[in-house]
Amino acid sequence: MDAVIQNVNVGIPKSEMQFFRRLAKKMGWEIYSPESLLKAYIDSRPKNVELSEDEILEEVNKVRYNR
Repeated sequence: MDAVIQNVNVGIPKSEMQFFRRLAKKMGWEIYSPESLLKAYIDSRPKNVELSEDEILEEVNKVRYNR
């Protein structure tokens, strides 16, 4: 049977974090901090985007200001 994955955010006291990590490991869950998610997103972005500064500003103006 395939499990449906549900992502949730849980606030846990620091004093309980070690217990929660052990529980997650036993259950086969994965724990991600907001920082690790942001880092993974940034790391997955292209490194060499061939856009000029003018092209970037033009796109920003289109999206933000409908120009």
